[in-house]
Amino acid sequence: MSFRVHRVIPVLRIFSVEKAKEFYFDYLGFKLDFEHRFDENAPLFMQISRDGLVLRLSEHYGDGTPGSVFTAHVEGVRELHAELEAKRYGYYRPDVQETFYGALQLTLLDPFGNRLMLDEQRKETEIPAKS
Repeated sequence: MSFRVHRVIPVLRIFSVEKAKEFYFDYLGFKLDFEHRFDENAPLFMQISRDGLVLRLSEHYGDGTPGSVFTAHVEGVRELHAELEAKRYGYYRPDVQETFYGALQLTLLDPFGNRLMLDEQRKETEIPAKS
């Protein structure tokens, strides 16, 4: 059997559970998959997901680096943008941009400096994956 990747799950550092839930749940529409603490005073580690995008958020020192960046290839960037605009979120109002490689990109900056770049490839400019 050859090596295959089924899913990559980024771990993003957070510093406030309240702010993380406001941004990821209330604004972006993610749902909670699970939460874990070693005890009631321990940092939180949680997994969230929306429409196939899975993220892990952690308060643990050493889990992720504040200001991390990742790109997810998605469909429906303009539809998600319209959904987010309708919420009139007070802290961030992203816009859809066209990248130099021809994708439509919605960049989301969370309250901890992490950047989620959601790229929708256009068929005519699709970048082939290297084998």
